[in-house]
Amino acid sequence: MTDMLETLAHALIDAARKAGAEAADALAVSGESLSVELHNTALDQAERAEGIDIGLRVLIGRRQACVSASDARPETIAALAERAVAMAREAPEDPWAGLAEPDQLAREWDLAALDIDDPAPAPEPGLLEARAAEAARAALAERGISQVESAGAGWSRTRLHLAATNGFSGGYARSAHSVHCSAIAGEGTGMQRDFAYEMRCHGADMPPAEEVGRRAGQRASALIGAGRPPTGSFPVLYDERVASGLIGHLVNAVNGAAIARGSSWLIDALGERVLPAGLDLVEEPLRPRGTRSRPFDGEGLPTARREILRDGVLTGWTLDLATARKLGMQSTGNAARGTGAPPSPSVGNLRLSPGERSPEALRREMGTGLLVTSMIGSTVNPTTGDYSRGAVGFWVENGEIARPVNEFTIAGNLRDMLKRVIPANDGREYRSRIVPSLLVEGLTIAGA
Repeated sequence: MTDMLETLAHALIDAARKAGAEAADALAVSGESLSVELHNTALDQAERAEGIDIGLRVLIGRRQACVSASDARPETIAALAERAVAMAREAPEDPWAGLAEPDQLAREWDLAALDIDDPAPAPEPGLLEARAAEAARAALAERGISQVESAGAGWSRTRLHLAATNGFSGGYARSAHSVHCSAIAGEGTGMQRDFAYEMRCHGADMPPAEEVGRRAGQRASALIGAGRPPTGSFPVLYDERVASGLIGHLVNAVNGAAIARGSSWLIDALGERVLPAGLDLVEEPLRPRGTRSRPFDGEGLPTARREILRDGVLTGWTLDLATARKLGMQSTGNAARGTGAPPSPSVGNLRLSPGERSPEALRREMGTGLLVTSMIGSTVNPTTGDYSRGAVGFWVENGEIARPVNEFTIAGNLRDMLKRVIPANDGREYRSRIVPSLLVEGLTIAGA
């Protein structure tokens, strides 16, 4: 299959040249997946999917166009290239568009060290159903669980090959195993819902499905009787489950596309302290078995460990070639792309420095406040950083969990919030974004 994708990618490049393109890159992707879904313990849905997608980007001067198809026949490839060239000739000029220079390209990489493709064969559907059933039974066994909304297990493998007229040619494969469970506790208007989800590149790294279901049931059960918290200014402890979302807002704000548009609340923060001293935010694209690891980016540039923030100070933007050129900088090897659109900046695996205390110690330290376990909706102003989100969690008094709470919002300004975060030490190593629980003082809670 890998050889076939390489052949397809080069066939697209050859067709683009023949059609009149001055430069081009092509992406060929194949995917296969299996998934099983249960409602309670009864089979609800089983799916198997496989297919191939191809994408071509052509450039004529500084004009570019992208086309894609799921048909890889030679006549389709020829027609695709002709259409792309015709579109590029009519497209407006983009002074920042263009392929990488040959000396920028990744030349060698170690896929064995990345280890992101499980060599084991695809699991049988019956095995996936058994895993889903284990999760569902474990959830239903928990106190107060009235039903399992869904329980499922899945497997997928994606292969890709990228080739370009600048001489780049490379590909890799990635596998994924997953189990999820969503449980409902209580009855009628008092029903509460929560879930658990686990995914790994390798099946051997997966936790037992029973553990996933039990966790979903316990989480939903703990929310029975939830009411609103008081309104006021309180500290908020973001559980590890949701803390990465808070850091995600920071990551979005340092994306080169937002900076180039002038629409980021951190546009003037380069070289300034954004997180407290002592905290680093690091991208790790070469992390072994990382679910977002990759040997090269969507433009064929090498990937490498990168400090986005060092000692709390913002060191640079997340850039692909186009945004780097626009900002007068160098690409950080962060281009991502699909088959139907040009590259854009994106980050993969992340790690935030842990703290020294446990989340329980931080909870006791905050005294009275909120422990947030789920977020609902999002209103974040990308220009000002004003933040308002609905949430679910637990009201804490004297450092101890007092009762479950819901139907409230948390508000603040991200720039101020991030400067006073206190991390716990509970970041999970297998997650793509290793971010521990985070305590933030003085947020506005709108509840009862």
